[in-house]
Amino acid sequence: MRQARVYYIYILASGPDGTLYTGMTNNLSRRVFEHREGLLDGFTKKYGVKRLVYYEEFPTAADAIHREKRIKKYSRAWKINLILAQNPQWLDLAEGLNG
Repeated sequence: MRQARVYYIYILASGPDGTLYTGMTNNLSRRVFEHREGLLDGFTKKYGVKRLVYYEEFPTAADAIHREKRIKKYSRAWKINLILAQNPQWLDLAEGLNG
């Protein structure tokens, strides 16, 4: 039996007062590893954004892409409140990921 695919939106941070990055992937563990190791050129590598502080799961890529686009339109303050609601200590959630 095939395992259902899961899609994620995620927010990385360089710290509570630092830079935020929102992305989408179908393999959260791999994507966070790629960001941390600097394997992806671009924004996160340039600004050192490596700490996974928030993520959500979705059953379809379309759902995840829709949510990612909405989050990217919100203000920084809104994103910070979203993070604080689930992760008030800004813990690195990558530590608990499997894979």
